[in-house]
Amino acid sequence: MRSGAAIYTEQVKSVPVWIWYTALRLVLFAVPLAVLLMFGIDPLISAAVAALFGFSASLIFLRRPRESMSSDLYAVRHREKPLIPEDDEAEDAAVERGSRERDQ
Repeated sequence: MRSGAAIYTEQVKSVPVWIWYTALRLVLFAVPLAVLLMFGIDPLISAAVAALFGFSASLIFLRRPRESMSSDLYAVRHREKPLIPEDDEAEDAAVERGSRERDQ
């Protein structure tokens, strides 16, 4: 029988890294913004301070998700064989036929 931690880890891994990274960055911005606004700080200054905090904290604490997302993006961009859906070839052929018929 698996422990609760193992099940939780499997559930976390099922969500793409970019979603976790984006959600954590939003939290790192929204929490300081809410706190500063609750204390009555000017909204523009609150947003600027929250953005600086979120940026700094994400650089320090979110290194692993950022690197994982970066390696995933690199792998997608540098595939051996480009991913071409089956219907793309059929659509391209239909467009070429249509342009040839118009030219004639």
